[in-house]
Amino acid sequence: MLCYRYSRALASVSLVVSKPMRIGIVSDIHGNIKALDMALDRMDKVDEIWCPGDAINQYEFSNRVIARLQEIGARYILGNHEEVFLSDAGARAREDESIDAVLLSWMMSRPHFVDKTVNGLRILMFHSTPWEPYGEYLYPHTPDLNRVGDLDVDVAIYGHTHTQLAKKINGTLIVNPGSVGLTSDISSQRLLSYAVLDTASRTVVFDQFEDVK
Repeated sequence: MLCYRYSRALASVSLVVSKPMRIGIVSDIHGNIKALDMALDRMDKVDEIWCPGDAINQYEFSNRVIARLQEIGARYILGNHEEVFLSDAGARAREDESIDAVLLSWMMSRPHFVDKTVNGLRILMFHSTPWEPYGEYLYPHTPDLNRVGDLDVDVAIYGHTHTQLAKKINGTLIVNPGSVGLTSDISSQRLLSYAVLDTASRTVVFDQFEDVK
């Protein structure tokens, strides 16, 4: 049995990088390693991979997905599915003997937010919302999306909705790459997707592809 104690106390990472970057964004993988690998193969050269959470399913750990994110040095934050898995509700799921203890420990050490300044561009990554209560779905038509535009950041990256979004509000570029593993977005014809952010041009490009399960 794997026994771990997990604290819900929110953690964040702050970083500063002086040169421009191309950032590949893969979110809401939900254990779909084949789709993740396809996205990585399709992606033009990037400097870093960012993942705004939900790499696993809430009661099902994925050694392969977590290992891949660790292998490529992804900036990966916890989403609501990781939260459930690491909570008391996920205690039985964590007893699965196939779970790699080292990978689980690495996932547990991931932050809830990344706040990074790249070539003068401040980028904040969160899973659902940067405010409490966490878990709200910020769709393109959701009024609270305007609150993201009030944040003191240049770019806000999030996931959770499985819906692509690139929108400027009050000067803040808000980006949701959609889901690379489990799409529910009818407007995208239920295609999987990821995004690439170019901090030099301050533009974002999406790519879509069919599920490869």
